[in-house]
Amino acid sequence: MKNILLKLFLLMSMTLASSGNVPHLDGSELSILWVIPFAGILLSIAIFPLIAPQFWHHNFGKISAFWAILFIGPFLFSVGFSITLYEILHVGLLEYIPFIILLLSLFTISGGVQITGSLVGKPIVNTLVLFIGTVLASWMGTTGAAMLLIRPLIRANKDRKNKVHVIVFFIFLVANIGGSLTPLGDPPLFLGFLKGVNFFWTTSAMLKPMLFMAFFLLIIFYVMDTYLYNKEENHPIPVGDTKIGIQGSSNLILLVGVIGAVLLSGFWRPHIEFNIYHVHVELQNLARDFILLGLTIASWKITSMKIREANDYTWFPIIEVAKLFSAIFITIIPAIAILKAGAQGSLAVIINSVSSDTGPINYMYFWATGILSSFLDNAPTYLVFFNTAGGDPSLLMTDLSQTLLAISAGAVFMGANTYIGNAPNFMVKSISESSGIEMPSFFGYLFKWSLPILIPLFILVSFIFF
Repeated sequence: MKNILLKLFLLMSMTLASSGNVPHLDGSELSILWVIPFAGILLSIAIFPLIAPQFWHHNFGKISAFWAILFIGPFLFSVGFSITLYEILHVGLLEYIPFIILLLSLFTISGGVQITGSLVGKPIVNTLVLFIGTVLASWMGTTGAAMLLIRPLIRANKDRKNKVHVIVFFIFLVANIGGSLTPLGDPPLFLGFLKGVNFFWTTSAMLKPMLFMAFFLLIIFYVMDTYLYNKEENHPIPVGDTKIGIQGSSNLILLVGVIGAVLLSGFWRPHIEFNIYHVHVELQNLARDFILLGLTIASWKITSMKIREANDYTWFPIIEVAKLFSAIFITIIPAIAILKAGAQGSLAVIINSVSSDTGPINYMYFWATGILSSFLDNAPTYLVFFNTAGGDPSLLMTDLSQTLLAISAGAVFMGANTYIGNAPNFMVKSISESSGIEMPSFFGYLFKWSLPILIPLFILVSFIFF
């Protein structure tokens, strides 16, 4: 049904004239009540797996569609067909579809790489894997590093009794904080790069906060993992060949291709675009998406099914993410519009909290960007506060460098606060659950792990850097 509706929207958008005024959603005119469907899908993700796990497992797509339709119906009558169509096409063509294509390519290609040999989940081995993933994340993206290493880490700990904490810290470090140093690392930083922030400004500016967070999280993890490992009566032992090797290494070349395609869309500016009902789809982004799809198909064709079977590869994680995030991307439309309205919107208190008569309040930029990035898409949240701070990359990299640092750190670091804070978080959770690991619920992750471990470190970051 959703596919039929999407095709209908696309067909109608192609046939409607694209001349005239661009439909405009004025966030200052929206009530905070429009955020209810977005809150509904978040609460569904949080509550249903707790109270009705089997129902959720078989019906999460229908529940996602329910919240999307609950938003689209009233929105259509409130603002009209033109604005509704434009907003759905805008978020679909420019954000959701590229988002899913990138995830699909990384999920498929990384699923074709098998690390062989007896990697055993001892504390030092687990810590080393987290460290390597944290380093890789800035250069191949948090999603790429997470998808490449999560399966070997799960296999290494398959005989461990206590292993949930391993996956949680993997989300903290590899899926989020590790992506701090380049625009390749995390989508918010890539948006900043597209807006004019120098590629290596992020590397130099974010290095110290990133090292601070990574150092303490790795120490905390090693101590916790050692304690839990020593409590276990039966320690896993190496079985078979202990020599580490890689099967499906051709996929590593394809991963380099993914990085190249993403960079291409950032550097190449042919100034050619296609209008689909006022939505400007640029050639470089189309080229990136087609290259990614081609690399995905190539990986599927050239990789032996034995490798994917050894990796417990299934399509369920990407299907789950695609369905849930389709509702998130649609229902998030009014929340982002209200934020973009700034002081004139229903969330003016948040926008006003980051500035005073003397200038920007950097620690508030860090916390406001971070908290909203924990529940909203961290990329548009970054952009909202980037523009709130003036939107001039030259000024933000010099006189207001601490403000830009606060925005960048908040968006990247606090994406680790919830499963939906950053794209790979939910995929890591889904892959882990598919492998038989009982991951904490949405609230369990938030209250048992991120709040007691991450928030104290974020407070220290505030005092030290902002």
